[in-house]
Amino acid sequence: MTTLIRNGRIIDPANGRDEIGDLWLVDGRISEPSKKGARDTIDATGWAGIAGLTDIQVDFRERGFGWKETIASGGRAAAAGGFTTVVCMPNTSPAADSPSTIEWIKDRAAEVASVRVLPTGAISKNLAGEEL
Repeated sequence: MTTLIRNGRIIDPANGRDEIGDLWLVDGRISEPSKKGARDTIDATGWAGIAGLTDIQVDFRERGFGWKETIASGGRAAAAGGFTTVVCMPNTSPAADSPSTIEWIKDRAAEVASVRVLPTGAISKNLAGEEL
């Protein structure tokens, strides 16, 4: 699927770009202009397109405190705010203090998150500060 986003402000600090222009998307990814044309066209006048943001401290409370926030709901909120990557803290129940818990978070995120989730492991068992 090819989409043309026209007349938006393109901000790309890595490439020194800050201008009004067009972006082509092919299957949801920025691409070179298509010679076949676009299936959809979006007028982005007054809107800005920027590189995805990274939040280095989120509290996705799943497991144990899922009623506060889950990986899925936190991922949706992050994406709605322009974040493409988040780093989740280990303050869950049980604490993210073992390889198996970290693997569970990674697997769960791959299954339900709409952003890239990078788990952080606790430096001590059960966040108690007594045993590494």
